[in-house]
Amino acid sequence: MRQPIVAGNWKMNLGRAEQAVAFVRKIRHPLNEVQGVERVLCPPFTALPAVADALAGTRIGLGAQTMHWEEKGAHTGEIAPSMLEGLVQYVILGHSERRATGSSEESDEAINRKLRAALAHGLTPILCVGERLEQRQAGETELFVAGQVAVALAGLEAEQVARCVIAYEPIWAIGTGEAATPVEANRVIGLVIRGAVAEVFDETTAQQVRVQYGGSVNPENIADFMAMPEIDGALVGGASLKESFVDLVRRAAEARGG
Repeated sequence: MRQPIVAGNWKMNLGRAEQAVAFVRKIRHPLNEVQGVERVLCPPFTALPAVADALAGTRIGLGAQTMHWEEKGAHTGEIAPSMLEGLVQYVILGHSERRATGSSEESDEAINRKLRAALAHGLTPILCVGERLEQRQAGETELFVAGQVAVALAGLEAEQVARCVIAYEPIWAIGTGEAATPVEANRVIGLVIRGAVAEVFDETTAQQVRVQYGGSVNPENIADFMAMPEIDGALVGGASLKESFVDLVRRAAEARGG
């Protein structure tokens, strides 16, 4: 059984330490009490140390929103994996909002380098993949998403891949209020994403890796997604900035019998 994982991506919100800590103090106790679902908060870099302190003694994980693959150097504004090691347990890589910039440092090949660096530093990557609306309408979802997965995981060992989390985020559903139907998300995750992992590695690895859904997830629809056998949790954006995030996680756990 794959343990479900729900991660809250705060994006560019609650970046001041006092704001982040005030929010964490409101949710940490009830969030910590939820059983059967791994819980992760991903604040901005400026709030990571303060949130780490606020979460001390809980079973709530901490994640960063991105990182570079280099250990050090002339990369103004970037964060090295060694800067995150020991501070966080997770790191989001390849989020569509970053890929959309067109930067070479967010290409599939660059994400592969970031994955390797994260794993080398004991971090669990949350690898984001997903198609744009025009690709979906053109019937290119399968080819595009499978390609993202294959390139991102290229050269890794099967045991490394099993440690990763993959987040299926159809770009057209992020922040739009539009969500993929649970059945469609389940189909893409099972057939396309796990299929790509099985093709590059093997079926055992494909069944071990946890795959989340991300895209306009909220407390009202989370149970429907979690009822799908291939969906192992959610990468949550705006809904993770509200106290009702606890209810979202609780409903995710209940949907899986937690």
